[in-house]
Amino acid sequence: MKFPGKRKSKHYFPVNARDPLLLAAQLEQEEGSWVVGIDQTLVDIEAKVDDDFLQRYGLSAGHSLVIDDATAEALYSELMRDALITHQFAGGTIGNTLHNYSVLADDRSVLLGVMCNNIQIGGYAYRYLCNTSSRMDLNHLQGVDGAIGRCFTLIGDHGERTFAISPGLMNQLHADSIPEEVIAGASALVLTSYLVRCQPGEPMPEATLRAIGYAKKHNVPVVLTLGTKYVIQDNPEFWRDFLRDHVSIVAMNEEEALALTGEADPLLAANMALDWVDLVLCTAGPTGLYMAGFTEDAFKRKTNHPLLPGAIAEFNQYEFSRAMRHQDCVQPLRIFSHIAPYMGGPEKIMNTNGAGDGALAALLHDITANNFHRQKVPNSSKHARAYLTYSSLAQVCKYANRVSYQVLNQHSPRLTRGLPEREDSLEESYWDR
Repeated sequence: MKFPGKRKSKHYFPVNARDPLLLAAQLEQEEGSWVVGIDQTLVDIEAKVDDDFLQRYGLSAGHSLVIDDATAEALYSELMRDALITHQFAGGTIGNTLHNYSVLADDRSVLLGVMCNNIQIGGYAYRYLCNTSSRMDLNHLQGVDGAIGRCFTLIGDHGERTFAISPGLMNQLHADSIPEEVIAGASALVLTSYLVRCQPGEPMPEATLRAIGYAKKHNVPVVLTLGTKYVIQDNPEFWRDFLRDHVSIVAMNEEEALALTGEADPLLAANMALDWVDLVLCTAGPTGLYMAGFTEDAFKRKTNHPLLPGAIAEFNQYEFSRAMRHQDCVQPLRIFSHIAPYMGGPEKIMNTNGAGDGALAALLHDITANNFHRQKVPNSSKHARAYLTYSSLAQVCKYANRVSYQVLNQHSPRLTRGLPEREDSLEESYWDR
């Protein structure tokens, strides 16, 4: 487990060093910490094609269409045969998040979902495995006799993008494939709204609810990323109830926040979401990133950053506080933080897909590092109360913001390496507090 962020800390964070005073306790507690997530396993396939190709497969240039398995197989075979594919990336919002978590933390994450029983070298399922961190545990995937999901991005002669989506068997995860022991020992269970929005008869929603049941039983925080505004705006009341009944942490962007709450201001939307959950992460594009949560009123910590104006006056005044679950507070106090885009944002954005997943991976790293540290140094002053995060809300904002920037600066939504050890563009004070 790497330290979350790049700052120095007065608190001992054991990684490689073995303090002889702690060694006995460490040998007794080797269970470790990890995150577990459920995903619709899919591969993003990008290819350059001509107009005749689109017509042959009944696709409309510039539009998105769901295609059946037979069409997808024929389309993919032709792309492979004529060497038209330019990129094949492992996809899926939870898969991306867990991969990025494992790269940042250099530690274990567990993916639940389906995978082809028969994998062809060079094929899409093979590419999924190749583009996934070796620190991601894939041993609990459920085998299926057929294809996982495929999202084809077909670029025409004039650069116009056409999307063909083949779900395959990605929603065929059965409830019996959810291992209770893996969820019981996890620091968080990570889900997406897509998992409960499937075709009638598909088992994925039941599997998701089974996992949520295990998480509640073992007091494991449930994290939900909202996926897209189109899913939420169909029935916002359903999602409000779902959050209230099942979820501890919600991750969303400003459009999803508006669909969920009716509030266009991300700060007000995050504040409303605290009626249903314990912690909120809201990315807001060029405006930056917001977080909202709870802390114990008696142990709140004032910021030394400038107080920010907004719909909630001086909303960031206690952003140096650490987040807690509402149930663990005697007198819960709402706390908020905001950070502008790192270095003003990338000079050229290479990829907007996955920036929110990167931010969530940073938050998960901080939460899991807190559990790791509690196991290794249980008497530390860091654990005098039942905090959810290792770091202050302001610090988690900085870390999430930095990881988002890294994803925006590359073509793939998955990190190929962790943050650089030294960043000449940053003053040492950036990572303080």
